[in-house]
Amino acid sequence: MDLDFDRQHIWHPYTSTLNPLPCYPVIRADGVHIYLESGEELVDGMSSWWAAVHGYNHPALNIAAHQQVEHFAHVMFGGLTHAPAIDLCKKLISMTCDSLQHVFLADSGSVAVEVSLKMAMQYWHARGEKRAKFLTLRDGYHGDTFAAMSVTDPDNSMHSLYKGFLPQHIFANSPQSGFWQPWDPKDLDDFHSKLKQHHHDIAAVILEPIIQGAGGMRIYHPEFLRGVRELCDKYGVLLILDEIATGFGRTGKLFAYQHANIEPDILCLGKALTGGYMTLSATLTSSHVANTVCGGQAGCFMHGPTYMANPLACAVATASMELLETNQWQQQTQQIEQCFADLLPQLAEHPRVNEVRWLGAIGVVEVTSAVNMEIIQQHFVEQGVWIRPFGKLIYMMPPYISQPKHIEKLVNAIETALNKPECFVA
Repeated sequence: MDLDFDRQHIWHPYTSTLNPLPCYPVIRADGVHIYLESGEELVDGMSSWWAAVHGYNHPALNIAAHQQVEHFAHVMFGGLTHAPAIDLCKKLISMTCDSLQHVFLADSGSVAVEVSLKMAMQYWHARGEKRAKFLTLRDGYHGDTFAAMSVTDPDNSMHSLYKGFLPQHIFANSPQSGFWQPWDPKDLDDFHSKLKQHHHDIAAVILEPIIQGAGGMRIYHPEFLRGVRELCDKYGVLLILDEIATGFGRTGKLFAYQHANIEPDILCLGKALTGGYMTLSATLTSSHVANTVCGGQAGCFMHGPTYMANPLACAVATASMELLETNQWQQQTQQIEQCFADLLPQLAEHPRVNEVRWLGAIGVVEVTSAVNMEIIQQHFVEQGVWIRPFGKLIYMMPPYISQPKHIEKLVNAIETALNKPECFVA
């Protein structure tokens, strides 16, 4: 594999072209393992950025891809339709809450967020109001495209350098009550204050339910989410839930909003939708929102990606949903959660650890200083695991099929890294 060409010409995510981080060449992946060209066999702790929930090279997903590609890989969705899209949307409507009856399929999670924001703005435009603001939370993350960046924390995120170029939205303080901690009603005070003050200008509230992902891997109390839903209802504001990272079982519930027993007005899905095989996202909404949007001056929703409802992706996603419908994910995520509950507290006493936390198939070790990405990545490969930290967060989102021995290997690798000062920025 020509790694010199890769280093000189291929721009990897969040990496400098001046001094690029090393990349490890993969030759195959199977189950929970990633195999490198150099011979290493790595236990995957990331599910390829939280998407490959069923593991790699899954026979059911392989069959779905092969069968569909024999018919057609893609046709435009304008004026045409096909069985893979219909089958997938049937499953999404049956799996989510009763109020969500309309599905808009797009290419990626960031685009799903863009769609949801446009949908909310067009909803109010159709009602004769030009609401241009969104209320969201600090420490949140919603994607790398411009509208998605605009509702991502402007001060404490990777997008802070774009501050001043993005639309200015309203940010409330994030909840401080952790998922397993006593609920403090004061957590809602700042959110309530900002919603009360600005609700006539706010098209929607958008947030990640229960866990804030790339903004800090913060796992918060369900009562906050329940309170947000009540306040949105009180002030007549739409609620968008970004479940791109949390959807399809990751938090121990099929969807994270179920921890709070609420329903959103608009729901964004992605990542695990295709089981990590290819890019696809979905934005679901209620008949009320959809029909209001389409009853406005435009007469339709003004969005249409070229690869919308790609048949190949839809076929694989349907197969992925069928695997979830067997409900094995419940036992699998419970087993992973129990492993984290048994193992992570042992790391909490380490002087380099600030806090450990977990929920479902999510485990987080927050350290006291930022990691040295190049050195810690090499260390993890040497330990036979694939973990990709960022900042002060060493986290795991393994495939659901991971066994206790795999979780133990991941946690042991983190423990050995904690004892190597060179893995961290001084």
